[in-house]
Amino acid sequence: MDTAAAALPAFVALLLFSPWPLLGSVQGQFSAGGCTFDDGPGACDYHQDLYDDFEWVHVSAQEPHYLPPEMPQGSYMIVDSSDHDPGEKARLQLPTMKENDTHCIDFSYLLYSQKGLNPGTLNILVRVNKGPLANPIWNVTGFTGRDWLRAELAVSTFWPNEYQVIFEAEVSGGRSGYIAIDDIQVLSYPCDKSPHFLRLGDVEVNAGQNATFQCIATGRDAVHNKLWLQRRNGEDIPVAQTKNINHRRFAASFRLQEVTKTDQDLYRCVTQSERGSGVSNFAQLIVREPPRPIAPPQLLGVGPTYLLIQLNANSIIGDGPIILKEVEYRMTSGSWTETHAVNAPTYKLWHLDPDTEYEIRVLLTRPGEGGTGLPGPPLITRTKCAEPMRTPKTLKIAEIQARRIAVDWESLGYNITRCHTFNVTICYHYFRGHNESKADCLDMDPKAPQHVVNHLPPYTNVSLKMILTNPEGRKESEETIIQTDEDVPGPVPVKSLQGTSFENKIFLNWKEPLDPNGIITQYEISYSSIRSFDPAVPVAGPPQTVSNLWNSTHHVFMHLHPGTTYQFFIRASTVKGFGPATAINVTTNISAPTLPDYEGVDASLNETATTITVLLRPAQAKGAPISAYQIVVEELHPHRTKREAGAMECYQVPVTYQNAMSGGAPYYFAAELPPGNLPEPAPFTVGDNRTYQGFWNPPLAPRKGYNIYFQAMSSVEKETKTQCVRIATKAAATEEPEVIPDPAKQTDRVVKIAGISAGILVFILLLLVVILIVKKRRSYYSYSYYLKLAKKRKDAMGNTRQEMTHMVNAMDRSYADQSTLHAEDPLSITFMDQHNFSPRLPNDPLVPTAVLVPITGRKNVYHGDNNSFFAISYL
Repeated sequence: MDTAAAALPAFVALLLFSPWPLLGSVQGQFSAGGCTFDDGPGACDYHQDLYDDFEWVHVSAQEPHYLPPEMPQGSYMIVDSSDHDPGEKARLQLPTMKENDTHCIDFSYLLYSQKGLNPGTLNILVRVNKGPLANPIWNVTGFTGRDWLRAELAVSTFWPNEYQVIFEAEVSGGRSGYIAIDDIQVLSYPCDKSPHFLRLGDVEVNAGQNATFQCIATGRDAVHNKLWLQRRNGEDIPVAQTKNINHRRFAASFRLQEVTKTDQDLYRCVTQSERGSGVSNFAQLIVREPPRPIAPPQLLGVGPTYLLIQLNANSIIGDGPIILKEVEYRMTSGSWTETHAVNAPTYKLWHLDPDTEYEIRVLLTRPGEGGTGLPGPPLITRTKCAEPMRTPKTLKIAEIQARRIAVDWESLGYNITRCHTFNVTICYHYFRGHNESKADCLDMDPKAPQHVVNHLPPYTNVSLKMILTNPEGRKESEETIIQTDEDVPGPVPVKSLQGTSFENKIFLNWKEPLDPNGIITQYEISYSSIRSFDPAVPVAGPPQTVSNLWNSTHHVFMHLHPGTTYQFFIRASTVKGFGPATAINVTTNISAPTLPDYEGVDASLNETATTITVLLRPAQAKGAPISAYQIVVEELHPHRTKREAGAMECYQVPVTYQNAMSGGAPYYFAAELPPGNLPEPAPFTVGDNRTYQGFWNPPLAPRKGYNIYFQAMSSVEKETKTQCVRIATKAAATEEPEVIPDPAKQTDRVVKIAGISAGILVFILLLLVVILIVKKRRSYYSYSYYLKLAKKRKDAMGNTRQEMTHMVNAMDRSYADQSTLHAEDPLSITFMDQHNFSPRLPNDPLVPTAVLVPITGRKNVYHGDNNSFFAISYL
């Protein structure tokens, strides 16, 4: 046993009871097995264990040793803990004791360390008949000082058993100090301070019963004595009860609960007190197995009310002898059991029910409490049966649910079935919409008081009937019609969900669930926004819920955000609750951006003959970010109806100035600006002769009136919304301004000048050809005719030169008057730069001019009445 180091002083004080001078007076009473180690352990027939970890060391008084000077002098056996690892053990074996006698083993010991540390543990083991080592019957742990202490062990040996005492030293974790033993005396009389046990007898019990060992010891039981029953494999069983028999003896009882074959082993009693320790002999626990037949009874005959069997009890499992045989039988469908004692190899069971299944077993009993073994294997057989007496009564409905019906029926005993082997079947059928029907029959458990018909449709009339059958006939009950209960409805069909989007509302309609499973009472629609094209719209709000009556399958959701996707969950409800929800996502249409109110506000900042400067203010997005700003110029015509600024339709189709002039459109796009170019109000000049995102902003015609419109456009995916407002009107000029060409005519003239410049070479070649032909045909014309022709030609060329010079000067002044508000705009370029054309050549004082001169004459190759030629010269 392990002893705490804290309790060691009590051991030391009580075990130091034998003074050293007394040892010499008892030398004559020593028995074989004692040793003083003067001549070593071998002289005393002591042996080192062959299977331990290291050896005990002999210290001789006649030889020098390495021990500290404070260690005792003399001869003894010692273990140096510092030389070994923690947990390692050394065992010293005493000679085997075979005498049928009582022995008292007295010895000296010490556990010492220079630093007062724990050197280890000294254990005393007692091995019986060379069996396994059990737990120690005595031990001491920790520092005990450098003086010898004495202890005694009371050992009882009984023939033919043999005992062997073993001293075991176990190294502790401190690995410091010494464990020593000396002066071992084996006395042939009882110990004075430790109790001796009387012979412990064997105990025999039947398996499953409680086994009790009673240990009787000489000596008086002390309150602090430790007493236990030790199994050979080392298991310790605590004492159940102790009592004093007289002043010299006491008894201790140990109880093992419900023992089995695995508990069969050798046991001994061990006591330990402050004065020493005692151990008894090993006694055997014998566990007997109650007998049980190997084979079931054999059926010899059968009738409606009897069964004849043979016991078959000769072959058994377990231990004999058999003192009683019994037959146990019962109905397999019942709970009662009857047992009959049998004294013959065969037995006939009378008064049985017809067509009833019986289970028959044989019981065997051996001597002792709990000697009756388990029943043997059963014989299951059946008596003969008869036709059922009558039809089952009408079914009783126990429970009605939406998809199941539980039915009860009367108890079908022998008086009705006349046969315990029968089948009970429940048949049902029902009709549903669309000419759907189903019929089926289910086998029921005859032992169950009710049966459940599952997988039925809710809110449907179901016809039920029960059928009783046995091998001799068939009986059917009357039909019962039951309506199943309502259930939660199925989901609203996904294909029926349709949402119509507007800017701030959604019209949602649906159809009733395909499986209403009852009467629809209402529809519940919960919705919430999940995303939006407009980043300013919050989408993380809580869902909202609306409810509609059962006959309303549509709803209009108002006050929604434009350009926002809403997720709708719709579910139907009956009195049983709501069914599963069906989801749909619908996105509202985006709204046109909101432009600032220009009503009563003068957006015009500056105006010239060909330009007008207006103040552009950014728009507010609604449902989608601003995609672009557009400036639209509409030409005013006196016969055209004036557009209303408040309720006008915006210009959806972008038209360039060139396409407007060629197609006769009443408006053109002067510019398109990205939203990043207008973070705050800014001026813009209409007619600055620049290009914005591919749209030319040409100079305005002075004698024409214009409406200036400002448009903001939002576009996402395939949807575009535009908002526009008239921000300025430029009236037509009433006086002739400085020569500024009409923009349309200016464009035509520029184009003509470019074409004429490209065709000058061609006309020069034609002129040379004409001159050559005229010279060859001089006979046809007089010299005076050529003089007149040259004069006319000179006058026409002079007039043409004056007109072209006037037009070019007017264009120069028009370009010079353009606004400087967009001089640094990287998106604007002049039309003249775009077409690589300059109205004036810086290095050439002359301007090439094409003069158209008609030439007439009489009938000749030129056909003067129908043809004309172009005369070209440099002015």
